[in-house]
Amino acid sequence: MLNKRKSTSTRKFLNLKSLTDFSITGYNNQQLLFYSIAPYNLSVLSEENIESKIFSLMNLIKGTELVEILCLNSRENFRFNKLNIRKRIEEEQNLAIRNLLELDLNHIDQIQVTTATARSFIICIRIPKEDDQVTHQSLNRLEKALKQFGFSIIRLNKDELKTMLAVYYEQNVTTDKFEDIDGERWLKQ
Repeated sequence: MLNKRKSTSTRKFLNLKSLTDFSITGYNNQQLLFYSIAPYNLSVLSEENIESKIFSLMNLIKGTELVEILCLNSRENFRFNKLNIRKRIEEEQNLAIRNLLELDLNHIDQIQVTTATARSFIICIRIPKEDDQVTHQSLNRLEKALKQFGFSIIRLNKDELKTMLAVYYEQNVTTDKFEDIDGERWLKQ
């Protein structure tokens, strides 16, 4: 006798019921708001000032239970490409091709160095459905506090949410526009 498991859709498994203009609603009836945050002038700050910003942000986040932080790559990860090129260099008998592969490897290293700080810091705020008025006041206080501590804060829109999900789940940062329905662009032509 075969064991039959109850199948669950991917959206339900990931708790992604719907995507609105500025949030994700889950099957647990929580609304998720996402904000991109970045400190101002980080490259010119002293180590003490950077530590102070980190400490301030840590205390701000500890003070609210609704906040979670995501750190996402905003550039491609070349690890597998580099491993493949190194393997090819070891196996290659032709010196000219080996030199070209070395140049490719150096080029990839240069790309990674220039995009080493290409991280996106995202704050996720969970909003229970029944707590609408209190939550909006809390959001306004949180946004104001982040700005006072020297952070830029931008609420992600629908296209940015799609990109964030693609990076988080698939490491796909090369697509410019994500469709709401797979193959939708072909129906509109």
